[in-house]
Amino acid sequence: MKAFLFPGQASQYVGMGKDLYSEFDLAREYFDKADEILGLDLKDTCFNGPGDKLVRTEYTQPAIFVHSVIVDALLKRAGRVPSMAAGHSLGEYSALVSAGVFSFEDGLQAVKLRSQLMQKCCDDNPGTMAAIVGLTFDRVKDAIGDMAGVAPANYNSPDQVAITGTIAGIETACEKLTEAGAKRAIKLAVGGAYHSQLMAYAKDELAVYIDSLEFGQFDFPVVANVTGKPVDNPARMKDLLTRQITSPVLWYPILESIYANEITDFYEVGPGKVLQGLLKRSLKGRDYSARGIDKVEQINNIIGEKV
Repeated sequence: MKAFLFPGQASQYVGMGKDLYSEFDLAREYFDKADEILGLDLKDTCFNGPGDKLVRTEYTQPAIFVHSVIVDALLKRAGRVPSMAAGHSLGEYSALVSAGVFSFEDGLQAVKLRSQLMQKCCDDNPGTMAAIVGLTFDRVKDAIGDMAGVAPANYNSPDQVAITGTIAGIETACEKLTEAGAKRAIKLAVGGAYHSQLMAYAKDELAVYIDSLEFGQFDFPVVANVTGKPVDNPARMKDLLTRQITSPVLWYPILESIYANEITDFYEVGPGKVLQGLLKRSLKGRDYSARGIDKVEQINNIIGEKV
């Protein structure tokens, strides 16, 4: 059985999707539709950059979403359908499109609004994030304690946790966590304090739009960021998707949950190799396979394989 894993922000790169657009009518249809819905030159920015434009949230989030949904559709056209899916932060929207919960168009509108609201929060409440290597999630939580303006953001693997918060708070937390035994505390080049209460305005505003969307029945379960557990109930997923924007991404528990369902064949569906790296750290020593599906050559290899 297969699981599709969908990447989140920071997996983008200049040139992403250009070969897909040249090769597949489906990719041209989705990219052209995205430009129309967004009112942005998304495909030109994806294909040609510049990089400092592609990293802007208003471009980054739609770019990764569109690329991932295209690859997902091409995989399914080749007969590859997962038994379960999950997406890292933004990638949860791609996973829900894959599961048939809402359409590409509705998902893109949600991602457009999400990116705009998050950018406003970044502008109004400057913040940042840091990666803590060498401590467990619980150790990080204990060391942070009740520090003002700092919280865990991503539980990425057994010994890798991202923290989020104010610039001053992250600076102090990195020093404290290093003293607590962290091997490294690496400040991340991000635009804000994602998955923190500094995103509360975005959560409240996005909730209104998500509530207005029609969520269909799940073709297969999606493992939720907020709980690390499979979900196949539309009403439950609406609540979790709303809470996701200010809650930690429980990625390591997500992978454990998928593996516990005897799924050992993982596809990273979309740009980059970040999730394959986290798989390697999280399922070390266990029997599984992982492959990234990102470019024409990889898709054509799958098309040529027997289902």
